[in-house]
Amino acid sequence: MSLTASATTAVLTALAGKPDHGGERRWEDQLKEQRDLYTQFVISSTLGLGAFLTFCILRPKWTELYAARRRQRNAASRLPELPNTLFGWIPVLHGITDEEVLQSAGLDAYVFLSFFKFAIRFLLAVFIFAVAIILPIHYKYTGQYGVPGWDNLPDNSTINRIDDLGKDKPVTDPGYIWIYVLFAYIFSGLAFYMLLQETNQIIRTRQTYLGNQTSTTDRTIRLSGVPQDLGTEEKIKEFIEGLRVGKVESITICRKWRELDELIDERLKVVRDLERAWTKHLGYKRPKSDGNTLPLTSQQAQDDDNEQSGLLTESERDHVSGYSNERPKVRIWYGPLKLRFRMIDAIDYYEEKLRKIDEYILNAREKEYAATEIAFVTMESIASSQMLVQAILDPHPMQMFARLAPAPADVIWKNTYLSRTRRMVQSWSITVVIGFLTVFWSVLLVPIASLLELETLHKIVPQLAEFLQEHTILKSLVQTGLPTLAFSLLTVAVPYVYEWLSNNQGMVSRGDVELSIISKNFFFSFFNLFLLFTVFGTASGFYGFWENLRDAFKDSTTIAFALAQSLEGLAPFYINLLILQGLGLFPFRLLEFGSVALYPLQFLSARTPREYAELNTPPKFSYGFSIPQTILILVICVVYSVFPSSWLICLFGLIYFTVGKFIYKYQLLYAMDHQQHSTGRAWPMICNRVFVGLIVHQLAMIGVLALRRAITRSLLLVPLLGFTVWFSYWFGRTYEPLMKFIALKSINRDQPGGGDISPSPSSSFSPPSGLDRDSLPIRIGGQDLELRLKKYVNPSLILPLHAAWLPHRSRQGNGASAFEAHQTPNV
Repeated sequence: MSLTASATTAVLTALAGKPDHGGERRWEDQLKEQRDLYTQFVISSTLGLGAFLTFCILRPKWTELYAARRRQRNAASRLPELPNTLFGWIPVLHGITDEEVLQSAGLDAYVFLSFFKFAIRFLLAVFIFAVAIILPIHYKYTGQYGVPGWDNLPDNSTINRIDDLGKDKPVTDPGYIWIYVLFAYIFSGLAFYMLLQETNQIIRTRQTYLGNQTSTTDRTIRLSGVPQDLGTEEKIKEFIEGLRVGKVESITICRKWRELDELIDERLKVVRDLERAWTKHLGYKRPKSDGNTLPLTSQQAQDDDNEQSGLLTESERDHVSGYSNERPKVRIWYGPLKLRFRMIDAIDYYEEKLRKIDEYILNAREKEYAATEIAFVTMESIASSQMLVQAILDPHPMQMFARLAPAPADVIWKNTYLSRTRRMVQSWSITVVIGFLTVFWSVLLVPIASLLELETLHKIVPQLAEFLQEHTILKSLVQTGLPTLAFSLLTVAVPYVYEWLSNNQGMVSRGDVELSIISKNFFFSFFNLFLLFTVFGTASGFYGFWENLRDAFKDSTTIAFALAQSLEGLAPFYINLLILQGLGLFPFRLLEFGSVALYPLQFLSARTPREYAELNTPPKFSYGFSIPQTILILVICVVYSVFPSSWLICLFGLIYFTVGKFIYKYQLLYAMDHQQHSTGRAWPMICNRVFVGLIVHQLAMIGVLALRRAITRSLLLVPLLGFTVWFSYWFGRTYEPLMKFIALKSINRDQPGGGDISPSPSSSFSPPSGLDRDSLPIRIGGQDLELRLKKYVNPSLILPLHAAWLPHRSRQGNGASAFEAHQTPNV
């Protein structure tokens, strides 16, 4: 059995408390078979190459999916057109500069790809050191190449049983073990230097980019803790202008609009039901395919953003049949306990229901709602807003606290009227739940580890065990590839659960939700894919060592020995993981397999013109799903940078980040859309987690030295550990504010809105224009509307109450005019 599966077996042993038998581990023999590594490499390379070639063939044919962003976003349309040849698009994509990435995809994409640049530079330097110095030294003193199956380890080497630690500790070589001290300092210094280099470049770019904007978002602050005696626009304006930092342009106080929001959500559902009923009656036929869509699709791309635009043009009316179909019926339940029902005309029912809801909405918009403690204050200049968010406004705790405001359409309005107490309770409760789940997700892996053991298979399915015993390649695949694949699939599935939980924490903006998802998903991946196998993997030895527990804790080198042993022994697992992720699974991201797999179901369930048009929506890109895994891969490479297998892990790490940078660059620029623009605020989170990786790396080196009873040399690494902790604190105090705020010196005061002059008034609604953070699609009731909000106003107050979108009706008036003419109410 390979060490990939043995890592999960160690967890099973720890939980069951069963000791090893006979002082030997049956899976050790598998370490000496390079067949596992060869099988993993061949299979992963074949899968990845097949996926990449499939994408190259399908890309020019399915432009509705693989070039969806460029077809629908103005910012992406400025990018160069990719050739339709098989491989001709690769050099064009590679030639797109960072400036073009910034202008087309925004700061978030620029920062994300910058992390890949940093990882490639760092791992390349580590790889050169590993091949030129570390590998020859390891081979000279230990005879180890660092390749699973090639190393001949002596019986008293570092893979001895932990139960024997107190009896048999290895003899050290003073000259050899200095590399653990020296290269821990070298690699930590390289990481600090390169990280600061990349951070300085990102800060310069971010400050210049944001300092030259005049958007409403950059001039707006979010006030929380507004006391009741300041609960009006006039009093808030008087308070802010009394601070003498600038003039107020507009104020929006968040109010308890729950009744109105629920009516709008209900109206959206009724409109869709009515559209389905009319479409069934009219006998709508979908348009013919234009050859650039998926095989099942046939809808035409929409060229405007009005949610009520008709799907068909005058020349396409022949797709609508006559009124030959019967009017659909709907079942209505009534009477005591609603046990009786009758069938009525569905179109009449939904039209009447829609008419009543519209009346309720119009009446609800005229009501006066109680104010909450949150308000959005738009200043006349960016400088004024930045001074407010970087200062303490009120001497009373928890009052008039200023934060940066999200984009108008990025606000989760249903959370603005939650009380502070409820938001805090929801936030901390879900945080506790996520922490609990993160720890106990590992229990799901125990049955997998048990079932993959041949001994277990002999008891449950003896025929399968005998079949695998006869076919060594298939046996290697099952015991090597399946555990790695199980972990990879787990890291894909669990983040969706965490996303749902994060969306229920009561955060006010979707950008904050996404940053929270990054943090939670990294915690999950780091705990289950790293700590699970290093810490819990050694727990089995401590269970067998229970009678000598007191002596073990007295001897710190015993614990360090256990940690170091587990890291060195589990190197094949992480090599397999890097191969599968970088060569096997990464190219499948280009195919957007999830969207393709779900598309037939979405297409078959589509009935109305609106539903067919929604099939053209670009897939959503989520940094909360992509960033945590890439950070974890870098952390693994850092931790193993001085071990015998460092050159192999860094090699596949380089492949992972090189392939990943290319794939993510294509997706962010051409294929997928990202609605939340957090202005690159994920970079400090990335840096902090890199520091965590460095700390774990240094602790591992201390453990390796303690393992060889080199206590003096292990103590030499303690200052480095303390410096890393201090450096992370200093980095947070020095650099993070520049990644959050706009420096006053960076603001271009010569343009309207930069200094003291307010830019020309903007409407509440506008068509999409590049990466304007003030103009993002509205999301209501879980549905993305094409209307784009520009002012801080609850969309439920001004959303046009258009009729249903039917194929036989002509296009209605532009929704933009309705929004432009509407004055923002302060009710």
